[in-house]
Amino acid sequence: MRFELIDSVIERTDDRIVAIKQVSLAEEYLQDHFPGFPVLPGVMMLEAMVQAARNLLADRCDERLVLGEIKALKYGAMVRPGEALIVEVQLRKTDDAGRYECKGTGRISRPQVHNGGDGETAVSGRFTMRPIRLR
Repeated sequence: MRFELIDSVIERTDDRIVAIKQVSLAEEYLQDHFPGFPVLPGVMMLEAMVQAARNLLADRCDERLVLGEIKALKYGAMVRPGEALIVEVQLRKTDDAGRYECKGTGRISRPQVHNGGDGETAVSGRFTMRPIRLR
């Protein structure tokens, strides 16, 4: 099963990608997170950064890349339905074992009707992408 969170890629260079995740009340997981006050779960914000990194690194590796290690992950503002999470991932370095160290940030883009808060950081941190290990 493929679970795609990224709606589109806005910018892409060899070592940087900017992608967007539109948050809609129609997404099933928001019904339970939280009833009466739906917000994008933190794990979904992290997954959006991982998917953006996988997109960025697709041309560098023939193997499927998965999340390896997470460092200094911080959550800030909540992302609500009707808002978007703008994810930026930068490739920091690679190593001989095929691991890719990335830095990611997710900022909120709010509709024009809201005042203030546009660009608030929802998630940030460093993480490693590595080839999947098959038995």
